[in-house]
Amino acid sequence: MQGPIREASEVLLTPVVIGELLFGFMGGGSERQNRASLRDFVESARVSLLPLDEETAERYALIRDHLRHEGKPIPVNDLWIAASAAQHGLRLLTLDEHFRHVPHVLVEYFQPRS
Repeated sequence: MQGPIREASEVLLTPVVIGELLFGFMGGGSERQNRASLRDFVESARVSLLPLDEETAERYALIRDHLRHEGKPIPVNDLWIAASAAQHGLRLLTLDEHFRHVPHVLVEYFQPRS
């Protein structure tokens, strides 16, 4: 893990984030190593997994409807991630600029180290 994630005292993830990472690993040449690193990271004491529940689903629907009306849709998995962040009042750390269109989500953008 890099930058702000490495420095954070607490990291909260959803199953959607983990699924996105696992999918990304499948396209690379280091899948086994990446899976092992992710497993170690997720099992660390500072990482917690947030559930997706009815409240998350309600926020998902509201955010998706808002973005549809604004003509600014974002990928479905990112809607779930944004809904979870909004539900729990969390800051969302991302590389994706499209989160700036999502209301009620605190977003921090970062550039990966080369």
